[in-house]
Amino acid sequence: MFVFAKSTLVSLLALAGYRTYLGVSGYNKNLKFAADGSDVPAFGFRLTRVHANAVECFPFIGGLLLYAMATSSSDITDGLAYVLLGARLAQSLILLISTSPLAIQLRFATFLVQFAICAYWTWLFMQPLM
Repeated sequence: MFVFAKSTLVSLLALAGYRTYLGVSGYNKNLKFAADGSDVPAFGFRLTRVHANAVECFPFIGGLLLYAMATSSSDITDGLAYVLLGARLAQSLILLISTSPLAIQLRFATFLVQFAICAYWTWLFMQPLM
């Protein structure tokens, strides 16, 4: 949970640093940036998406991890937590590097790994309730 939150903060810091650079360099003199990153060079757009994607994924990843901690069920999440984190970080790195068709497919594969793990955890959490 901590590493996931930390990686989201690192992406925010990188995005802030990048936008600061664009402002100081004169690329964006008015210091206003579109929230979707559509008004910056391609790398800036991808960096914006990396951060937004981490925030978008927090409800289903962070929510399950918080649930595991709150219910003393972290034994359910411990085994695959690093696999999920690796897939999460790989998805971000692939997006930063490229938007080629192969990169898009690899990103989707890493998302599917995350989704499958979260679905599995949800199923395990529901077992005592059935």
